[in-house]
Amino acid sequence: MGKIRLLRCVSCGREYLPGEVQYTCPDCGDLLGTLDVVYDYESIKRKFSKDILNENGDFSLWRYLPILPVERTEYIQSLHTGWTPLTRFYQLETTLGLGRLHIKDDTRNPTGSLKDRASSIAIVRALEGGHKVVTAASSGNAGCSMAAFAACAGIKSYIFVPDTIPRAKLAQLVIFGANVILVKGTYDQSFELCLDASKRWGWYSRNTAYNPYLVEGKKSVALEICEQLNWKIPDKIFVPVGDGCIISGVWKGFCDMHKLGFIDGLPSLVGVQAEGSAPLVEAFEEGRSSVEPIIPHTIADSIKVGNPRDQVKALRAIRESSGTFISVSDKEIKDAINLLAASTGIFAEPAGATALAGLRKAVGERLVDPNERIVILITGTGLKDIEAVDFDIETKTIAVEPSIEDVERKLGIFRERERP
Repeated sequence: MGKIRLLRCVSCGREYLPGEVQYTCPDCGDLLGTLDVVYDYESIKRKFSKDILNENGDFSLWRYLPILPVERTEYIQSLHTGWTPLTRFYQLETTLGLGRLHIKDDTRNPTGSLKDRASSIAIVRALEGGHKVVTAASSGNAGCSMAAFAACAGIKSYIFVPDTIPRAKLAQLVIFGANVILVKGTYDQSFELCLDASKRWGWYSRNTAYNPYLVEGKKSVALEICEQLNWKIPDKIFVPVGDGCIISGVWKGFCDMHKLGFIDGLPSLVGVQAEGSAPLVEAFEEGRSSVEPIIPHTIADSIKVGNPRDQVKALRAIRESSGTFISVSDKEIKDAINLLAASTGIFAEPAGATALAGLRKAVGERLVDPNERIVILITGTGLKDIEAVDFDIETKTIAVEPSIEDVERKLGIFRERERP
């Protein structure tokens, strides 16, 4: 592929020509041998500029096609992905005591999560390679996303998920026509089983980190942030972290824009994990380059990962950006869901609200300057996991008879609740 110069192993540094390897470094293995996609930046500079972007009427992630790893544009699917809103909500800013807070709302993607960015790339790569079957391991979002794009392309998908998957995500998988394999085990076990299946039957693997091109799709969120902020760089970006592929993609996107001369600096990244699923936090604090696997526990199923697949890139991204990892409790995540919905009208799933939970904690611990330009990523819609939202319908609603007199009487109950 002309625009891709080489693939480089993140652990040993060995370099491969495009097409020489498909997924990971044979020497370092599936977990630590993940690959960086390195472009011919000088060649790209000659045909990709801010002026060209200004004339581009395609407001999707494909406006950045020159720096994305696909060639056969006829394989791009019609599901509109990317160019999601980056918005300031002044009520939330006031509540947190911040002056410049921007929310990147990726609940607006076709299947309601940021994972659509990766799947939009994966389906093109699969079709370019002549594959008729795709597969993925997922806690829900990545699988739903891949199933949707496979349905659009008219090819089969086999999705491996833990049998604890939220019912709404399972419903998405089924309605998109995926062949769903419910694994009696964890997401990490589902991942290993999916890898075995893809190797045995030659299915194209859309597995996080293992497939080096998924980060390239996820990096598009950073490309959009650069442009939507008129090339002004955020001071800090808060990112929910499970496998580590999203935060790796965010860093890759900003680094690519910097190499191309679109921006003159780089942000600091803050990776946020759930307390019961925080192996990257522990590895970072102990100065390690890889994690000690754990058995994860959290309500945030999308980041419930005990052995992050993109751990090397994620730790590198935090260190290179002079950032940090922090962890938040499930209660803090639930509180963030409620705060986000009440002050912005955005309903996030637990993982989707984890970045806001991390920001609230950072504000409380004085880890951010109130005048900094801050971006938080909302990565998935709350409609994916209604069961995780902790509220009692009976205490939040008032039942009335079909008469205005009863409405008037019952409104007193609401007013009593509203009193301080």
